Amino acid sequence: MTYRNFGRTGLLVSPLCLGTMNFGNQTDLTTSCAIIDRAIDAGINFIDTANVYSRGRSEEMVGEALKRNGRRTRIVLATKVQGTMDDNDPNAQGISRRHIIAECEASLRRLQTDHIDLYQLHRPSTECAIDESLRALDDLVRAGKVRYIGTSFFASWKIIEALWASKELGLNRFVSEQPPYNILDRRIERELIPMAQTYSIALMPFAPVAGGMLSGKYTSGQAAPAGTRLADTSNWRNKLRLTDTIVAKAAEVTALAAAKGVAPTAFATAWVINQPGVTSPIIGPRTLEQLEAYLASLNVEITAQDSAAIDRIVAPGEHISPFYQTEFGGANRHR
Repeated sequence: MTYRNFGRTGLLVSPLCLGTMNFGNQTDLTTSCAIIDRAIDAGINFIDTANVYSRGRSEEMVGEALKRNGRRTRIVLATKVQGTMDDNDPNAQGISRRHIIAECEASLRRLQTDHIDLYQLHRPSTECAIDESLRALDDLVRAGKVRYIGTSFFASWKIIEALWASKELGLNRFVSEQPPYNILDRRIERELIPMAQTYSIALMPFAPVAGGMLSGKYTSGQAAPAGTRLADTSNWRNKLRLTDTIVAKAAEVTALAAAKGVAPTAFATAWVINQPGVTSPIIGPRTLEQLEAYLASLNVEITAQDSAAIDRIVAPGEHISPFYQTEFGGANRHR
């Protein structure tokens, strides 16, 4: 495993980050522990979760797994705050000082740890000044409860605004950003990646296989296989991401992978790993089998010929599937 610098920090992280959104929902405790153990054995030292994932259950499972295997000190542990944690309390959401500090304490308890390595704002907010959020996060860093701070789904200008505020007020600055990024949605190449490279922001892209669309599971003219993410027709996003055009483009990517003799999941993930400016793509396995498919990406070489072929399928900076969306409202709309 070749580890990478986490932006401008001195941290070294694995080129894959284990995402745990499925833990507590589709993945039970036994399987979650097995996935974490296998990931660590494979060299992954970076785990990401969020308080809103299964309303805290994901964090509890991560904490329990690390307690059982005794490997917490080896892990760069990341979690997030912003989503609604109590439907009856209007202040149990957002990035206010009140919510950030309260949820940090709750996350520490669920994760069974005395500090969070990377604490991230899960979404931006137009209702809270960024300096309020930064002051709360800075206090948590100074108290030793948080080591580094980052963002998710922040536009380039929002990150620059935050960096300016941190400089003006003498506060700890954001060191990372989590955007969606895959072959089917390359819009972060326009501004976000150049900004991140300029200001040494670590990038942790999620959805490297486009919510499973690039896994080879979906066929034009056929319904999504039962049990897959896109089979859930009640999710409004799935209707946008499962169209004939998208399925056809995904089939072209699958064909490239087949010609190379590798699985489509490994191929699509390897492409993200090797894109300029990317630190650690976040993988979200539901099962051990899916984890192994992601781990295979570490042994896939993306050649200049491969990159050129992908550029012909979806041009740099363009998209055919809407992953980078700008609405952030509602607890049920959290990935």
